[in-house]
Amino acid sequence: MKYIILLLISICLFSPPSSLAQPYDLLLNDGHVIDPKNGIDAVMDVAIKDGKIARVAEEINPAEAEQVVEVADLYVTPGLIDIHSHNFHGTEPDAYLSNSFTALPPDGFSFRAGVTTLVDVGGAGWKNFELFKEQTINRSKTRVLSFLNIVGGGMKGGEREQDLSDMDAEMTGIVAKRHPEIVGVKVAHYASRNWNPVDRAVKAGEIANIPVMVDFGGTIPPLPLDSLLLHHLRPGDIFTHTFGHVPGRIPIVDERGKVRDYVWEAQKRGIIFDVGHGGGSFLFRQAIPAMKAGFHPNTISTDLHTGSMNAGMKNQINVMSKFLNMDMALKDVIAAATWNSAQAIKQDSLGHLSEGAVADVAVLSVQEGDFGFVDSGGFRMDGNQKLECELTIREGKVVWDLNGISRPYWIKEEMGQ
Repeated sequence: MKYIILLLISICLFSPPSSLAQPYDLLLNDGHVIDPKNGIDAVMDVAIKDGKIARVAEEINPAEAEQVVEVADLYVTPGLIDIHSHNFHGTEPDAYLSNSFTALPPDGFSFRAGVTTLVDVGGAGWKNFELFKEQTINRSKTRVLSFLNIVGGGMKGGEREQDLSDMDAEMTGIVAKRHPEIVGVKVAHYASRNWNPVDRAVKAGEIANIPVMVDFGGTIPPLPLDSLLLHHLRPGDIFTHTFGHVPGRIPIVDERGKVRDYVWEAQKRGIIFDVGHGGGSFLFRQAIPAMKAGFHPNTISTDLHTGSMNAGMKNQINVMSKFLNMDMALKDVIAAATWNSAQAIKQDSLGHLSEGAVADVAVLSVQEGDFGFVDSGGFRMDGNQKLECELTIREGKVVWDLNGISRPYWIKEEMGQ
């Protein structure tokens, strides 16, 4: 027994530190890393420790990690950020996207698509944000952020979104300043021919130093789109449903298939053009001519809710795949769903794989074959590439693993067979 004790002491004293405790919790080995913020587009290893990115390098010794996941031939990216979603799910009847049935609980729709951050846009207003925070933000594994609706009662639909008396810029701005989860102000669905809701949303954004997202349209005849983009919105504000053609809104591509001159000017001015696909706001007859002309969205998002989840939109990586098949480079598609989106909502700590950053990671494959994609008008576009999410990591923990690549093999002998 004395010799065994001496041997154990000897091992502890003279063994190298790596044999006692590995410096990394998880190593993603030999994947193709695309990290737009840091200009990385190459085969690299990614090491994670204590929920943070510890190191990104051409070669990291697998012996230094407690767990190694082989991701050769896969793409390793920052966790995807969907800046247009609807997640104030609840049971209030006839309340549309504000604590009611049309919104969706986040975790069932995020990780399987590589999304680690969802932004609910307008479900809650200043009057019911606390309920949204307690009910959804605090109870979700997905990071959930919010654009506060300029309507105090939130996005309850119908006449309640036409009530100018409930559009209080000061209270919206004050409540937004109190909560770091609030990253913007949303204005939508107003049908009268005046600019009050937009201007009040912008005022709230100025109070809280956050951007405004505008879901524009609904007035007959339409309000002039150039006035919105060039005069009412500020650089850094977000125009969503970019490739829609909805009643009461002038589309960005005209009848000749040409992107309007003032749309180009607005993007150069700093207006952020967001996809916001949804169930009725993305048409190939708008997107394809724009993409061919070189007009690309700044950010790619879903407009996730019950009306879009099983239709042409499906999920974030399906929307991204559409742009991949419209000849948008993969690195640009990834940027539009990671670093660009993080910058749009002024969350510079997200959307990248810098050392010390939160370890939110998506591991994606690009499938090749014959695929069909459907827009919100029910029309099909064929493609030969399709993104699929193999693995999602949230704060260093595997939260989605499509094919078990992070799990050990089952061995019959362990079962006594």
